[in-house]
Amino acid sequence: MSAGKIKVGILGAGAMGSAHAESYRNLDQVEVSAIFSRDSSRAADGAAICGARPCTVAVEILDDPSIDAIDVCVPSVNHREYVVAALQHGKHVFCETPFALSIEDARAMIAAARHAKRILMVGLLMRSIGHYEHARRAVTSGEYGRLLGVTAYRLGSYLHPGAPDHKPHYSDPSTELMTFDFDFIQWLMGRPARISASAIVTKQGTPGEISAVLGYDDGRSAAVLASGVMPGSFPFSAGYRAVFERGALDLQNVFEAGPPKTTFTFYPAEGEAQAVGIKGHDPYEQELRLFAEAIGGNATEADLLAPEHAMDALTLSIATQRSLRERRTIEL
Repeated sequence: MSAGKIKVGILGAGAMGSAHAESYRNLDQVEVSAIFSRDSSRAADGAAICGARPCTVAVEILDDPSIDAIDVCVPSVNHREYVVAALQHGKHVFCETPFALSIEDARAMIAAARHAKRILMVGLLMRSIGHYEHARRAVTSGEYGRLLGVTAYRLGSYLHPGAPDHKPHYSDPSTELMTFDFDFIQWLMGRPARISASAIVTKQGTPGEISAVLGYDDGRSAAVLASGVMPGSFPFSAGYRAVFERGALDLQNVFEAGPPKTTFTFYPAEGEAQAVGIKGHDPYEQELRLFAEAIGGNATEADLLAPEHAMDALTLSIATQRSLRERRTIEL
């Protein structure tokens, strides 16, 4: 690593690349050296956020010996190409979610990191969001008793060409949306034994809204609902319900203009419902700080965002796709 600040190059200057550029501004130990986009105006706009150098050729960033780490914010279909190349150039890598669209790609990136002896971390964002962290703490502390089950959802309209959140490069909900909640559920409950899925199919014959039920050998269960075909007038919404022996947590997020409208409630087994207060923090900044600390030698909590967790979530996405194709429960 170069002396002084950790120097980072960001690949991708879309919404996520720009969000990361903004977050790095608040990390004293990091300097963003360059931002890549094939679109020169996007590269310039992203670079302006943090005083970096705009670049329209990715290899110029990869070849720069002064850059210690690469932050990959390009579409998931291109992750393997850029992640492996960055690792082969001796860079540490932070990769956005969805980590990969195939197990083969995920394994290739993890193998490249091991071979290069460099850090590879994945933006498993739910693990850095206070409302989701609260559920994890409740599980580990046992304050609400044993966790019995979780239902998580993520509802949007991105598959409609005219929708406000339409993203033509996004994949179907099994990987584009469900990956986040599959990771969250496994963080709380461990790996399920089986999965069964059903879907609303689009006019193109692809899954537009998917429901997946995860079964555990100890009798517990979890469910994930993800939609990309809600009407364009429906605001993107995400949340979860976690049922414990002595109560339930319910999170509702509605994303419209500005910050999301959030309701977070604990329903005790006895007594009145209670609003749960969460100290706010920027989850992007939190996970990127963890990345910087790992590069700096403090890898105490690096496992939180380990790529193996992302591959475990992807395994459930792939199993969901198989369950839909074969119309049966898949044993894992």
